[in-house]
Amino acid sequence: MLTDTHTHMNASQFDEDRDQVIERAREQGVSRMINIGFNRETIPTSLELTERYDFIYTAVGWHPTDAIDMKPDDLDWIEQLCSRDKVVAIGEIGLDYYWDTSPKEVQHRVFREQIRLARKLGMPIVIHNRDAHHDVVQLLREEKAEDVGGVMHCFSGSWETAKLCLDMNFYISFGGPITYKNAKQPKEVLAQVPLDRLLVETDAPYLTPHPFRGKRNETGYVKLVAEAAADILGISFEELARITSENATRLFRLP
Repeated sequence: MLTDTHTHMNASQFDEDRDQVIERAREQGVSRMINIGFNRETIPTSLELTERYDFIYTAVGWHPTDAIDMKPDDLDWIEQLCSRDKVVAIGEIGLDYYWDTSPKEVQHRVFREQIRLARKLGMPIVIHNRDAHHDVVQLLREEKAEDVGGVMHCFSGSWETAKLCLDMNFYISFGGPITYKNAKQPKEVLAQVPLDRLLVETDAPYLTPHPFRGKRNETGYVKLVAEAAADILGISFEELARITSENATRLFRLP
């Protein structure tokens, strides 16, 4: 059985057929999903999904592109929510230098505050990193993120960056890009990640895997990601699914 460790099933793209998409995922062997709430709007709807489905869990945090909007009360709110049984991580948090929506200094402050909260609560963190590899690693190191660890969501960096993250107690997660014909680096990095630190995800509705690239992603397509990962590693799909689900159980302390 598969675990999609990063999905956004509460996104508006699923408003017309959310239940059907979730059912299709179950039919594809997806036994658990970690849905991500990342700002004032998506955290409540992600929590609602955990109440409706016993196999959906959530991470709650503040996305770097929305960092400019985060107030002190929001950090207190996230802390309160982390006491709920089905809140399993703080995230997605990190840095995004691609979208120019929040100043870097604000992103850094919000990122640091949430790492500190995670350490206070003993919660793993889910890292968003876009075009900010050096600074993400530096802030994780400065804030002693290895105390709690977490996952590098949809990893896009080099093997050198991956090694630094592995050394800080992080898992490395891969999504749709490993199915793309010209995506050389993610495949090379995946091939070197220790099996006990490997995760798979969709980031649905984004980063749709081949052959559906260009269309809306679905959490059930994590099977395509897992099949591609198994092929790259030269192991069976069943073995890949078992290993990554066990890793998800360990990282997020799932039942």
